[in-house]
Order: sequence, then C-alpha cells, then structure tokens
Amino acid sequence: MRRMQIWAAVICTAGCAYFSIWSGLIVLGLSVFLIASAEIRQRRTEQQIHALCDEIDKVLRHDEAFSLERCREGMLGVLTEEISKMTIRLREQNAALIEDKQFLKESMEDISHQLRTPLTSAVLVLDMLRKPNLTRMQQMAHLQELNALTTRMQWQIETLLRISRMDAGAVMFRREEIPCRKLFRDALEPLQIPMELKEITLTEEISGEPVFSGDLQYCTEALGNILKNCMEHTPRGGTIRMETEENGIFTAIRITDSGNGIAEKDLPHIFERFYRGSEFSGNGYGIGLAFAKKVVREMDGTIKISNASPHGAQFEIRFYKSTV
Repeated sequence: MRRMQIWAAVICTAGCAYFSIWSGLIVLGLSVFLIASAEIRQRRTEQQIHALCDEIDKVLRHDEAFSLERCREGMLGVLTEEISKMTIRLREQNAALIEDKQFLKESMEDISHQLRTPLTSAVLVLDMLRKPNLTRMQQMAHLQELNALTTRMQWQIETLLRISRMDAGAVMFRREEIPCRKLFRDALEPLQIPMELKEITLTEEISGEPVFSGDLQYCTEALGNILKNCMEHTPRGGTIRMETEENGIFTAIRITDSGNGIAEKDLPHIFERFYRGSEFSGNGYGIGLAFAKKVVREMDGTIKISNASPHGAQFEIRFYKSTV
C-alpha cells in the first residue's frame, strides 16, 4: 500500500511538472505531507493495537492492573469499548463462579458433617444389635433408634435435593387456591404424635376462611418444617400457637412457640442454609428453614422471624395477592 502511494505521488508530480515546475513542486509537497500523515497514523494505530494486545494478555493472565484507557482514541475506540465491556462481564462471571464453587465446597462439607453424625450413630446401633443375649425390649429399642436415624438422613437428603432442584429452576410449581385450615391440617399430621409425646399444647386461631394462591404440596412441607423447628425448641409442656390474618393485600400465617427464643445475633442468619445458632443444642435450624424460605419466596411471599414476648420465637409468613 505504501509503495502504491509513493508511485502515485511520483506519477502525479511528474505529470504536473511536465506542464509547470511550480505545479509539480506543490503536488510533490502535498504528496509528501499526505504520505507522512498516513505513516504517522498507521504507526499510532499499530502502537494502539500492540497496547491493546498487551492489555488483553494481562486479562488472560488474570492481572488486576490492566487498563484500556490509552487505547480509546481513534478508530480502535469502539472496539476497545466493547472489549472493556466483555472483560467486565467475564470478570463478574468469574467472581460468581468462584463464589459458587466456594459455596458448593462449604455445602458439601456441611452435608458430609450432617450425614456423618447419624451414620456413625447408626453403625454403633448396629454393633449393639450384634451383641448376644439381647432381650426383646433391647432389640426393639435399638431398632427404633436405627429407624429414627435413617429417617433423619432420608429427610436431609430429600430436602437438599428439593432445594437443589429449586435453585436450578427445575421445579414447576402449581398455582391453586389453598385454604389455611387445610394447610394447617396437612402440615400438622406427621407431627401430632411427637407433639403429644412432648405434651405440647397446640392452639389455632383462624378467623373466617383465609386462602392464598400457591402449591399445596410444597407449602405444606415448608410449614411442616417451621412447625418441626418450633416443636424441637419448645420445652415439654409448652405451647405452639398458629394464627392467620387476611386482608386485601396478603394472607398472613403466624406461628409462635414458648421456647427460649433466638439470640439477637442469630436472627439475621436463621434462614441461611446449614446455619447453626450459637446456642445450637443438637437439632439446630439446619436446612429445614432454608427450604421453607425458598418455597415461600417462590410463592411470591415473605417470611421473617422475631422473638416473641415474653419469650419464644415467632414466624410470620405473608402470601401476597399480587407480586411484590
């Protein structure tokens, strides 16, 4: 290209000089100026391209000190701007992947820890069952304990799988009108015997026929997890109160227990997956409340927890009649 420009300048200069020396000199001067300007622009463009390549190389080496500011002039400005946007987006995705990887690592450690304890206990119970001369009552007691341990592990695994499916967007939730009375009845059914054994008094305060829109199966399990946690943290002979409120904006469900309540520093973290409070005593809040919050949010609702007066914990769920 440069050679063609020089030959074109020579031919034009010679042609003009044939008719007039001054014309030839003027054309020669203009040609030299234009060729020199093109050369300078080309060198500047090459320098910007080299600088851009150097900065891209820094990005590929995960160097945090890269900058594209000196490459934003001239024709490369648009390309540099797009590369800058792409780089920012890639870095955001990389940070998200690192965060997800760390969360997955911590989750696997928590899952392993939660399953290791009942598995170890199950192995010990099996060793006890192998002992000779066990009475029928001792065998039944060990079998009941083994059944409780396996049921706990099954619940943990199934809950984790449900949460994972919801995180992946693989759950198709149904939308149907759910009466609160039916929801309470279905959620309480598997907990009635454990509550009777702990002599817990359950009271329901339902005015009218409150309803909301949601998936009955998932909402039942979510409410059951909340009731289960209330039961586990309510002392023998305590009480659990369930009440509802319905207005033109939302349908609210409140569950209050007579336990010791929750430490103030633990309140913001109760619904976090695998979180265990500072006063963890063996049952913990684990994944049950994390599952409940996930379901309520999928139903366009909200859930919060607070300490009740004079003592105990109170859960409040609101299912809105329109998305908030």
